[in-house]
Amino acid sequence: MTYARIKGTGSYLPERVMTNTELEGLVDTSDRWIQERTGIRERRIAADDQTCRDLAMIAASRALDAAGLQPTDIDLVVLGTCTPDRIFPSTACLIQAGLGIHPGAVAFDVSAACSGFVFALDVANRFIRTGGARTALVIGAETMSRIIDWNDRGTCVLFGDGAGAVVLEAADEAGILSTHLHADGGCEDLLNVPWGVSQGQDALQGSQAKLKMRGNEVFKVAVRTLGRIVDETLDANGLEKADVDWLIPHQANIRIIQATAKKLGLPMEQVVQTVGEHGNTSAASIPLALDTAVRDGRIQPGELLLLEAFGGGFTWGSALIRY
Repeated sequence: MTYARIKGTGSYLPERVMTNTELEGLVDTSDRWIQERTGIRERRIAADDQTCRDLAMIAASRALDAAGLQPTDIDLVVLGTCTPDRIFPSTACLIQAGLGIHPGAVAFDVSAACSGFVFALDVANRFIRTGGARTALVIGAETMSRIIDWNDRGTCVLFGDGAGAVVLEAADEAGILSTHLHADGGCEDLLNVPWGVSQGQDALQGSQAKLKMRGNEVFKVAVRTLGRIVDETLDANGLEKADVDWLIPHQANIRIIQATAKKLGLPMEQVVQTVGEHGNTSAASIPLALDTAVRDGRIQPGELLLLEAFGGGFTWGSALIRY
């Protein structure tokens, strides 16, 4: 059988750092409150002339360098994002052209909000396992600052911009052991951006194109849902909680991360945490965290990684990976 394994990782964060202290000057909040409720100390904000494509291309280039490959070696590009550059072409196509990936390679975006990278990873894994691709570039990239209402203290403290990427290659031994995806569109009113292009320009008024969230309700659903997907993932592979070496969760809120770690019985020392420095970067958060832990030497070859995410839709998913 053919499997997919991670060959290299990469990430990129914009230069501008926005601290909690800066947010104190925008809305009625405090550094202490933000840290106690979310664990976030700062986040990165894309420059005015930076787009999702720009962030993604830097992360992708670093992943290719880590893999020892050239753009021409890639035959599939899947980008998870909810903040694309354009309606069309897809941002993945723009990345393909920008990096010099050969014409004819498959390239497309996946929209699953904060679960976008896990969804994109699942798709690329299936391409490789069925022979549709040999080497894939999987990216999560977001410019969440472009859809944030900076007058809404319930959301503006949470989000940041960034990008992360992995290169997958076909292999004889399993790297990605399993992926598990779910969605429930019935909960769309709890977390959404209540405007889209098909509604027409007449429907776009004020902050309609900005993210809306009922935070307490989202928190409760996320904790329950992620607990269930942990069990689903381990059961599907006949593994015990103690078999997991690293939990790499979506970096939304330290309290959600702690609840998932408790479900696994993992000490926080075995949980990759970047939420304090990155904030919630949506689809970029998991590959950013993964690359951080790979490059600082925490994650070693052969270790078992559990990736899990929850996002607007609702969408949620997991991936179990032998690194």
